[in-house]
Amino acid sequence: MFRNSVGNWRLMMAAAVMLGLAACGNDSSKAPATADPVQTIPGPIVDNVPEGVPPGSDVEFSQIVGNTVLFATDAHDLASEAQTILQRQAGWLLQYPAWTAVIKGHADERGTREYNLALGERRAESVRAYLIALGVDSARLQTISYGKEQPICGEANETCWQGNRRAITALNP
Repeated sequence: MFRNSVGNWRLMMAAAVMLGLAACGNDSSKAPATADPVQTIPGPIVDNVPEGVPPGSDVEFSQIVGNTVLFATDAHDLASEAQTILQRQAGWLLQYPAWTAVIKGHADERGTREYNLALGERRAESVRAYLIALGVDSARLQTISYGKEQPICGEANETCWQGNRRAITALNP
């Protein structure tokens, strides 16, 4: 009788675990945490464009909308400031559908070449996924990783490293 109750207990525990896993199942309709954008893009996308900056130009995109987002050390998740910039990017890209973009992932100088190339790729893919979740057609977005190969600052300090941990959305006509 003892043997039978242990068997029943194991069976009940296994069933409880299965039910728990089923309740925590992956809902493919939900986007990842870094790609949980606001469903509507606020408008207008760009207010008070300075004189001489043509609307819909790459200059407007890079200087007014913002073409660069920064990342924390060894991270590819999007901070709220990065999400705000990407929401403006998505709105602009939706407003000007003739443009395509290459998202360039970068890393700071610390770590191996291989590690930083992979990290740069994850950063670029995070940006791409967020823009797609905001409605930008995936066919308009490509990614590339430069790892630590194209720093904007070559000094070995936190200020420079922070600027090098970035993803740049570069437009193609």
